[in-house]
Amino acid sequence: LLAGKWPHSLSIQPGGSLRAIDRAEKMRIHAHLREFRRFLEDTLFGDSLESVASLGSAGSLFQLKGGDFAAFLEASKDLGLSRYGRATDSFMSYGNYPVGEGTLFPSGVWSGELLPLEPGTILEDVSHSWMEGETLHPSEGFTQPMADKEGAYSWCKAPRLGGRVVETGALARQVITGQPLVRELVSVSGGNVENRVIARLVETARVAIEMEKWALQLKPGEPFCSHGKMPQEAKGAGLVEAARGSLGHWIEVRRGRIHNYQIVSPTTWNFSPRDEKGVPGALEQALVGAPVDGNCVMVQHIVRSFDPCMVCTVH
Repeated sequence: LLAGKWPHSLSIQPGGSLRAIDRAEKMRIHAHLREFRRFLEDTLFGDSLESVASLGSAGSLFQLKGGDFAAFLEASKDLGLSRYGRATDSFMSYGNYPVGEGTLFPSGVWSGELLPLEPGTILEDVSHSWMEGETLHPSEGFTQPMADKEGAYSWCKAPRLGGRVVETGALARQVITGQPLVRELVSVSGGNVENRVIARLVETARVAIEMEKWALQLKPGEPFCSHGKMPQEAKGAGLVEAARGSLGHWIEVRRGRIHNYQIVSPTTWNFSPRDEKGVPGALEQALVGAPVDGNCVMVQHIVRSFDPCMVCTVH
């Protein structure tokens, strides 16, 4: 209803293939959201969205009765998912969803305490990547393959924030936002498989509630894309939270044309290889100690807990 679907290109114009809606379509959007709420409350959570969004402690999880969320918690207990997949316990969010003067999910860094985000300290290390170049800020970086590079083992670069490995995603957003349940879980057992899934489920409830409010604000026929004049010389950056975590785009324009464009996707942060100091990325750290007997199921649980997209990463 709101956007073009595959196989339509999403790069025809900035902002994607959006379009204006009419009153009947607005009503259909509300109907879809009501149906989505019923599914979440009846099947996934077994409780209201508001109750899940406001879960305030680990003890409150035991109040969940029925639903896939409660079933996951039982399975997680049997599998010991809270004991595996712990990485850096340092989290980053660019922030997203404008609400009033602020955002629903604020930007920041969490490493035992909330710190401000400093995008200028982002550097991309390529020491163990099949890429040419040196360690640079994304605004100055480039992506040039070097498939026979000695010591390299990944097409993924190694972004670092102030030299630190950080994890990004739903768990990072909810920790930085200050969601009390997620803060408590991380304070006890850090970032692990179970906590990543719980954070994603709680966030689903929080965002679904906000979607209902945003749908009410849609105005049929209202312009859906803001067109600006292309500058002759400019540099800019777009930092936003995608579903998988922090997504950054850096662009430089010269003589009215795009001169350089670099992207650091969420999975690039989480799946980065070692940097020049030999420090592995979040996933590599999370895999340490995972049992590898038989079909390596726990390894699969750990990898999937980050919700990876390697297509976005190898761009």
